[in-house]
Amino acid sequence: MDAHNSDYHHGQMNISEQKASYEAFGALSKYGSLAVAVLVLMLTLWFCLGSGFMGGAIPGVILFAAGLIFLRSKPADH
Repeated sequence: MDAHNSDYHHGQMNISEQKASYEAFGALSKYGSLAVAVLVLMLTLWFCLGSGFMGGAIPGVILFAAGLIFLRSKPADH
């Protein structure tokens, strides 16, 4: 069997789609985890500790804002 009869050439493949998928998965994982953490915090404070809706919503909004600040993309060094 001749291994040279292939359309694949090492190092010449366009990887833009794979790179975009990898970056999208990273962003979804990052912000999805933040959403789950905010939801768990809000529901725990609201129902388990009995602090009411506002007692859960205010810390949830604070955590969401802090998460957005800390998870935003950093500028690339050149």
